Amino acid sequence: MADDEFFMQQALAEAQKSLERGEVPVGAVLVSGKKILSRAHNEPIVRNDPTAHAEIIAIRQACRKRKNYRIPDCELFVTLEPCAMCLGAAVQARIMRIVFGASDPKGGAVKSIMKFPFGKINHRIEIKGGVLAEECSNIIKAFFKEKR
Repeated sequence: MADDEFFMQQALAEAQKSLERGEVPVGAVLVSGKKILSRAHNEPIVRNDPTAHAEIIAIRQACRKRKNYRIPDCELFVTLEPCAMCLGAAVQARIMRIVFGASDPKGGAVKSIMKFPFGKINHRIEIKGGVLAEECSNIIKAFFKEKR
């Protein structure tokens, strides 16, 4: 659990970068063997790219570093429950584990609005939610409270 919390703190630091740029504050780190392989934060507005979610950017960076589109020894730590696009990318990359902080009742594909049907595909990802959930939720809530 200590490792999960440490890496989620790193993802929260990335989320803070999104917040400072006016993006929805979501951060992600990809870990291999207890070492951070890549880190990213949401940038769809800055990049004019709806796919520039923290998870997608982190996966792309890690795959480029590895020179492989599959990274099966990696764990993805993300502050918010992944959406369908990000969960799908993790499956395609063959990521072994996703750890997320806050649930996303409006867009989460793991347990909130969609319960991803892992039984019907050939790659199953271990999922763990709720790591530093309060801290991860608070940064999102503060962002949207200020916007409204």
